[in-house]
Amino acid sequence: MKTIKQKLIIPIIAIALVSVTACKDGSKNEPAAPMSNEMYQEPMDDKDDMSMSDNQDAKAEAILKDYFNLKDALVGDDNDKAKELGATLASTLGSFDASSYSDSEQQDLKDIMEDAIEHAEHISESDIAHQREHFKVLSKDVIDMVAITGTEMKLYEQFCPMYDGGTAWLSTKEEVRNPYYGSKMLTCGEVQREIN
Repeated sequence: MKTIKQKLIIPIIAIALVSVTACKDGSKNEPAAPMSNEMYQEPMDDKDDMSMSDNQDAKAEAILKDYFNLKDALVGDDNDKAKELGATLASTLGSFDASSYSDSEQQDLKDIMEDAIEHAEHISESDIAHQREHFKVLSKDVIDMVAITGTEMKLYEQFCPMYDGGTAWLSTKEEVRNPYYGSKMLTCGEVQREIN
């Protein structure tokens, strides 16, 4: 019996250590180091340059503003505020005008907006766990939008390895505040890359 207990304790301790170190939820205010694992970094080429282009649309900036407000509500575990902001973001996404972009970009933006609207609408009707599921796809859509529209803001693409196999989001601050876990694991994640 003693041998069985010893054999069970070692894996349990190993799992506990991995869980604790995978996502540090300390109150350190140190900036996150860039991720060194190439699996989570997407190489950027000229067409992925996210600097502001000549055909910038102020509506893209309005989408980002609403997106960041929604992210902050999820960071704060505020289901009702996230519902309200999801509806606001869906409306802002719906009014996006892509006419100043190339035909190819217009089609890509149309597809991005349709998908993003659907997820923003779901956020406006859901409990917080479901809101976070939709925010994952919404974040991918917004990252894809910024790749086309560019932005005047300095943004940080952040990444949480713990949520749903690994999930990214955008932030205006380098300091990680996780919208997928909120107060449970507020600082879980790292800066994956800077935009601008």
